[in-house]
Amino acid sequence: MRQFIDVTGKTEDEAISRALEQLKLDRDDVSVEILERAKAGFLGLGSCPAKVRVSYGEDDEPAPEQPKVVEKIREEKPRAERPKADKPRAEKKPVEKPQRREAPVKKEVPQTAEALAAPADLGEEVNDDRAQEIKKFLSGLLQQMEVTAEVKVYLPEKGRYKVILEGQGLGAIIGRRGETLDAIQQLTSYSVNRTGSRVRVQLDAENYRAKREQSLERLANKVAAKVVKYRRSVTLEPMNAYERHVIHTALQDVPGVTTYSTGVDPNRRVIVAFDRESK
Repeated sequence: MRQFIDVTGKTEDEAISRALEQLKLDRDDVSVEILERAKAGFLGLGSCPAKVRVSYGEDDEPAPEQPKVVEKIREEKPRAERPKADKPRAEKKPVEKPQRREAPVKKEVPQTAEALAAPADLGEEVNDDRAQEIKKFLSGLLQQMEVTAEVKVYLPEKGRYKVILEGQGLGAIIGRRGETLDAIQQLTSYSVNRTGSRVRVQLDAENYRAKREQSLERLANKVAAKVVKYRRSVTLEPMNAYERHVIHTALQDVPGVTTYSTGVDPNRRVIVAFDRESK
């Protein structure tokens, strides 16, 4: 059954957070409707807290009634036994069973390091001045973090360096939802852009970026379905610029929804809203 609670707070985000704490649910499991926006007032006079309505649960859909089946009981009548005529029995010839041929067993070849290498579109590794600066900075940083990883630098296009870290157990440098990986990428960018022309640095480990992008696309489609079904806007969690771009791109052609961003980094969020003008 679809239920809701109304919660107030100094800001819309604070009211939503209070509601999620009360319900013990995640942000993706609810839909939020802003009833009243917060007003600061003047010198503390006339201020008004924000009020939101948080809906949760699923709509009850009545199960289709199954037609009642009336069983008819037929009276069994005794059948007259017919005399069985003796038929000559034909001699059975032994049937040769076809021999089964065992299918050849395919041996699984373990993936080598070459099979797990970077995609072909990245080309070959580069070792120019910027690539050397990137390797030097990351090697020192990883050593301080006590993480063993090989740093590979590619140049898929001019002015953009793709850095891939290869090793075992790199979850520590990825962090929760890639926060640690993003921080290392930002520090690396600051280090190599202190002098000379500015370049872009993209850092990846254990193919996390592609997996995160797929996860965001699934989240976007799931939220869009809720928005169309309940005709209410849904505010997503704070995301960086790249992740917000993935959400906007995934839903730009989805009928019935529109997306826009609100807030200031690092708390800037994407809002998936119901598009009432779309047909």
